[in-house]
Amino acid sequence: MLDRQHWDWDTEEKKIPLSDWKTSYNWVEEPQTSLDGEKIASIVNIDEGEFTVCINGESWGPVYDKIWYLRFSPDGRATALVSEMGEWTVAVDGVPWENRYGYVWNTRFSSDGKQIAVAVQQDMKYGIATNDVLWKTTYANMTDPVLNPDGNRSAATVQVMNLGAAEIEKFKSGIFSVAIDGVSWEKRFVNVWKPVFDPAGIHLAAQVRTTLYDYTIAVNGNVWDKSFATVWEPVFHPTEGSVVAPVRTGGKWTLAKDGEIIWEGRYLQTWHQKYSADGRKLAAIVSPKYGRWTMAVDDRPWTSTLGDMVADWAFSSNGQTIAAVFKQGADWSLAVDGQKWQHRFDMVFAPVISDDGQRVAAKVEKDGNFTLVVDDKIWNRACQAVWDPIFSPDGQKLLTRSVENDTYYRRVIPVSEITGKSTPFG
Repeated sequence: MLDRQHWDWDTEEKKIPLSDWKTSYNWVEEPQTSLDGEKIASIVNIDEGEFTVCINGESWGPVYDKIWYLRFSPDGRATALVSEMGEWTVAVDGVPWENRYGYVWNTRFSSDGKQIAVAVQQDMKYGIATNDVLWKTTYANMTDPVLNPDGNRSAATVQVMNLGAAEIEKFKSGIFSVAIDGVSWEKRFVNVWKPVFDPAGIHLAAQVRTTLYDYTIAVNGNVWDKSFATVWEPVFHPTEGSVVAPVRTGGKWTLAKDGEIIWEGRYLQTWHQKYSADGRKLAAIVSPKYGRWTMAVDDRPWTSTLGDMVADWAFSSNGQTIAAVFKQGADWSLAVDGQKWQHRFDMVFAPVISDDGQRVAAKVEKDGNFTLVVDDKIWNRACQAVWDPIFSPDGQKLLTRSVENDTYYRRVIPVSEITGKSTPFG
């Protein structure tokens, strides 16, 4: 969870002009901001084959052949993947790691931002490096790199056996597994997808295909007793250690826990399930009939169904509120606890809910402009760029990050500034 208590919630506005950046550099790439809003950064080009990062108007000292995937860690450090003389590494606040690799990608952070990990290719072998320490064992292939919440363990799907052309029987016998800190499970599978750690960062589960036709979940290398026609990504219970995954059985989808069906409902699709933080509620996106979508909470679907799709959704931290982004035709909007908002947009991004579950906010796009919406009320600012809003711990204020007229603004506004009136924008 974000450490918002120590952020500046008193200064109403801070701003950083960005127009000079465009004249100081050949080009400026899409900006990124720190979660607390205190920093804005962009990859910038100085000359042919010369790149650096500009943060709050100040450039990193080092210059690199190429830079990509600029991201701020949760603790506010700027990280980027950088190339020198054709070799890649990670730079943190401008300081590169000592080791160089053939390629790096998929930056991952621990929840506090102290641990930084990347997928690595070196000499055509693949692994994960955390704070510049690479797995001792690397593999012929690797996908789905993940870091546990504390960042002290990393894992990925790995290919543990070489596969030659037309070695069909070898493939069918299983050549994939999961490696944790470079050490693979003994069990081999036809396929493995989406490894996920439990909240404590100790146990790991993944989707697996045990034969060409059988799918199930493996937990710490041990498969469920039952197989299914298909499965989706598993999740752990927040405290119990049990694992829940969507499974297809009898031509329909439902949820299974540790291999046993727990929902009576059968749906055309069930996926993206989540527990509330206390583990008392379990919800998922479901399709009760063709072309219609909704949320089911503890196997009870909302009475209203939504259009073409349900995308991002979230529980409030107290588990009392659910907000879901949905698409109907060309329009996007939000539904909160089954109630659809009236306003429609060209795009709606992931919902953000106050800790008490009383307020729902999101970044939205309309007619090429970006703004924020809170409780179906629209902020009266049309922006070049907006980042996800963040509620203060008491839910009374909103931290906003936006670019307007080539100026970056960090504002702390009362939620009532938006909810008090609804003003169209664009």
